[in-house]
Parts: sequence; structure tokens; C-alpha cells
Amino acid sequence: MYRFYVEQNQIHDVYITIEGSDVNHIKNVLRMKIGEAMILCDGQGMDYHCTIDTLSNDFIQAKIVKAEDTQTELPAKIFLFQGLPKKDKMELIIQKAVELGVYQIVPVMMKRSVVKLDDKKKEQKKLERWQSIATSAAKQSGRGIIPEVVPVMSYKDAISMAKEMEYKVLPFEHAEGMEETKKIIKEVHGKKSVAVFIGPEGGFEDDEVAYAMESEIKPITLGKRILRTETAGLTILSVLMFELE
Repeated sequence: MYRFYVEQNQIHDVYITIEGSDVNHIKNVLRMKIGEAMILCDGQGMDYHCTIDTLSNDFIQAKIVKAEDTQTELPAKIFLFQGLPKKDKMELIIQKAVELGVYQIVPVMMKRSVVKLDDKKKEQKKLERWQSIATSAAKQSGRGIIPEVVPVMSYKDAISMAKEMEYKVLPFEHAEGMEETKKIIKEVHGKKSVAVFIGPEGGFEDDEVAYAMESEIKPITLGKRILRTETAGLTILSVLMFELE
């Protein structure tokens, strides 16, 4: 069944109004007709099963048949604190992280980050691009929410933000062995907020890891091989998704 996202102001008591580019897509690309069924999602975890009631050139009115919580979200909110990588790697990380169920993506400036976003105008443009990728990935993967990509923050601010979260891990090549990591991974069950810290190319400085541990962020290993920054985050997100589903 086709699925589209709508804003809260488009949702009324018994019907939903579809506007913008989706109108052309539904009418002229998908060639849907009056009476056909679709799912409209509010981007905040609620799905509306609807049937098309009115088709016009400017809008489509869909009658609400039933509303229910989206079934595609994980029981925990995962926050990915990603050390800024080089070139376009962040775009791949965002796309795949959204597909794997991340709740929010936090780009973090770390000591070994090569990229420097000092120009506020360029940073805003980059942020808009990243959010667009997150939105597209959410649509493709049938997410009930559209994960937010927040502005770049310092490592200190990222640690402060993560302090209140229930479960916090940091993949690090010098962490204790796999048996200890397996125990830590199992601890995610029942937690509602999860913080995952991933270093940029070159990984974390030792003092960054020490600072994280002071805030009860646990170092874990992802195996004997050295993973690229774009691989490390997706690896731990996949493991956590498997544990939480």
C-alpha cells in the first residue's frame, strides 16, 4: 500500500488533505483513483489508513478509516553522535542510520575531525542537505517518524546531552574483549534512550574516551578488525536494532 507523509495541520477529524508535490505524484504518476486505499503518516509515529475521497489539481482529500501507532519504530530512541567525517561520508551514514531505526543524528566536532564547518551559511546549507537525506530515507524505509539531524555540536556538549540517557556506548579499538561487549549489548533491553558515539576518521583520542567514561559511557569493541567511521556506526546500530526488535 502506498504511503505518504503529511503535516499536523493537514489532519482533520475525519479526513486528511494532501497538498504539494504529492498531489501530482498520486494523480499522474501512480494514477490512483477515488476509493483507493493509502497510508498517511504524520511523521510523529501515527499512521492513518485512508481512502481517496476527492481528487483535484491542487489537493486530494482522503477519508480516515482508522488510526494506529506506526509499527516500524524501535522501542528505544537511539541518538547517533557521529564524529564529523570527510567528504560525503556523512550522507551515507545518515541514510543508512535512518533505515536502521535511529531517532536523532548529532554531528559532533571531535579532535580528529578533519572537516571544519566554521562558515555558518555553509553549515546551514549542509544541514538542510542532511535533513533532506534523512527525510527521503524515512520515506523509503517506512519510518513512523522523520529523524532529525541537529546542528553540529562540540564533543563536550555532546557528552553533556548524552548524560541523561539510560544506555550509552562508544565503540573503541582498545576496549575490552568481545565477551564484555556482549554483556554490555544485552543491557540495552528495556532502555528507552540510547546514545551511540562514533569517532571520525582516525577514531577517538584517548582523553576523549576517558572524558566519555567519566559520564558512564561504556567503551565496547566491534571485533578484531579496524572499521571505517561509516562502517562502525552502522555495525553497532544493526546490533542494537536486532536486540531491540
